[in-house]
Amino acid sequence: MELELQPLALPCDGGRPFVIAGPCSAETEEQVMTTATQLAAKGCHIFRAGVWKPRTKPGGFEGNGEKALPWLKRAKEKTGMLITTEVATPEHVELALKYGIDLLWIGARTTANPFAMQALADSLRGTDIPVLVKNPVNPDLELWIGAMERRSEEDCSHSQRLLELRQETVQKPAHVADSHRAAPPHPRPAHNLRPEPHRRQT
Repeated sequence: MELELQPLALPCDGGRPFVIAGPCSAETEEQVMTTATQLAAKGCHIFRAGVWKPRTKPGGFEGNGEKALPWLKRAKEKTGMLITTEVATPEHVELALKYGIDLLWIGARTTANPFAMQALADSLRGTDIPVLVKNPVNPDLELWIGAMERRSEEDCSHSQRLLELRQETVQKPAHVADSHRAAPPHPRPAHNLRPEPHRRQT
């Protein structure tokens, strides 16, 4: 099948890189709000934080789950930045939509599982929320394309890599930053962003 990918018309402020930044995990409300406020003051466009953290072995910190979603929502209300988090199950998708998450991403481990990707594609049917699909842990172009094709089959044509943003929206390559990779400082705040909630289409 042929993928029908649409560009993401995300807000940007001109000739600077489009930046997604935030902590690897949303650990406390104070951490989320402090980090979001500082990033917004530097001109960051989208705030990211992991709510569900898959681990190789049980017993470790696996994220705060739904408890952390209101923290992201408050960060959005305070700073004007769009918010994003990773989803790996249909339950994650429903909760993310419930709390007004603007953009989702699917992690490298999930992308490698066709059953998980199909379940996510089914749960996203009828929505218009953009979804970023990471390349699998062991880079596999066919597996990555297959993951996006499952999204496309469910009439979710917003499935898209961030690097394929509309030319007139972003003039430079996108930068994705987290606690392991700092975003470059920007002098202007992101107060002019006006996120809109994503709802299921009827």
